[in-house]
Amino acid sequence: MDNKLNEIRRKIRFLRAEMLGAEDNVRKRVNRGEDCAEDAMHVMAMRVVMLGLIAERNRLGGEERLLNVDERLTMDCRAAGRKRSNGALERRDR
Repeated sequence: MDNKLNEIRRKIRFLRAEMLGAEDNVRKRVNRGEDCAEDAMHVMAMRVVMLGLIAERNRLGGEERLLNVDERLTMDCRAAGRKRSNGALERRDR
């Protein structure tokens, strides 16, 4: 099941990247005043596929909880090397 879950996550990552490119193409066409109906329909179809992949991932137990703003701000995302009071980085033990 882990392999299936990882495969779905990989597909989601790939589809997100593809969707970003397609959405960028739609924006460029809109800015040039060109018809982008076909590209927009393609993006909407990709969204339907994305929703199916997310539902399948959640069904397999790979649901990812989204953090709210307060939780994201309080996360400790600092690097492993901490700064000393004099501004020099501490050396990690090897």
